Amino acid sequence: MNTEKVTARRLTVEEVSELGIQDGIFVSAEMDGLPLDCYAPAFLTKPGKDFEGGSFVARTAFGREVHVLPGNDEERGIWVADKAGEGIEVLQSAGVLLNLALFVPNGTKESLDSLYSAARDAFGAGIVQRWSEEVAEVPDVKVDLFEEPARGRKSSSQNRDRRALDIYPTRVRFLEPSDGWKFVVEPHKEVVDDTPTI
Repeated sequence: MNTEKVTARRLTVEEVSELGIQDGIFVSAEMDGLPLDCYAPAFLTKPGKDFEGGSFVARTAFGREVHVLPGNDEERGIWVADKAGEGIEVLQSAGVLLNLALFVPNGTKESLDSLYSAARDAFGAGIVQRWSEEVAEVPDVKVDLFEEPARGRKSSSQNRDRRALDIYPTRVRFLEPSDGWKFVVEPHKEVVDDTPTI
């Protein structure tokens, strides 16, 4: 486990409530089922003044949300870097997990092999322990993507939002609809500009 000694001090509830979402903090690095006796770099999910009840939510650099009660002495609390503070162990990053959805025009097995080879050349053999890939033909057809309310009577065209025009259907799988809305996919129709000209 790779950690670094950082000089920091523990914050009170009042001090945490003055923090913004851009202020770097340290919270417990404990993960599900894995007790770690160190801290992780983090940021508050919203400004400290917007939290109520003395409980704060922080998101660590590793993507985990942590609920913290700074006033509770039994918890590890929230810390900030301070040269006059005490030493704490902060968990370091082992690297970056890159979760990509790539569309390769006219892609073939050879082009994928050269992509993997280039990645290994750039970052070393350790970059690829196991590729989880889905190779599928993409039909040469375009669609238009709209959003409509998820509930209610049959929607009229006025009660929809245009999300994306002229895209491949494969891309739709990687998009998320807005809260309370659903996607409607239709074959692509060219937008005809019928504005009168002089």
